[in-house]
Amino acid sequence: LQKILILLHVTACVVVGKTLLILFPNAMKRYILKQGEKSRMNENPKFSYENWGPTFFSFKYLLFVLKVKWKRLEDEAYEGHPAPNTPVVTSNGEVRHLFDFLQDNRPLILNFGSCT
Repeated sequence: LQKILILLHVTACVVVGKTLLILFPNAMKRYILKQGEKSRMNENPKFSYENWGPTFFSFKYLLFVLKVKWKRLEDEAYEGHPAPNTPVVTSNGEVRHLFDFLQDNRPLILNFGSCT
């Protein structure tokens, strides 16, 4: 049921977005670029709206958003329920799952960080 609701919501957003993109291309370009500012995407010197802007609200865009949102359904954690077996990337780039690191009855501690 959740997947169907997500499908309906994302499809409606894409249809409305595509319609607005066709009817008001300049206004939608400004809107999309404004969203890029919020995500700091515009700070990339190789950023060019012409390279990726037209892909918004396309069929590929719809499929990608659906895939991400449906995958996130599996990753949600709820109080009192078992933890999700979320995929993680090790420091050497290998993709594993959280439960791969469990050992007997020992607690599992996750430490997040970043390097630049």
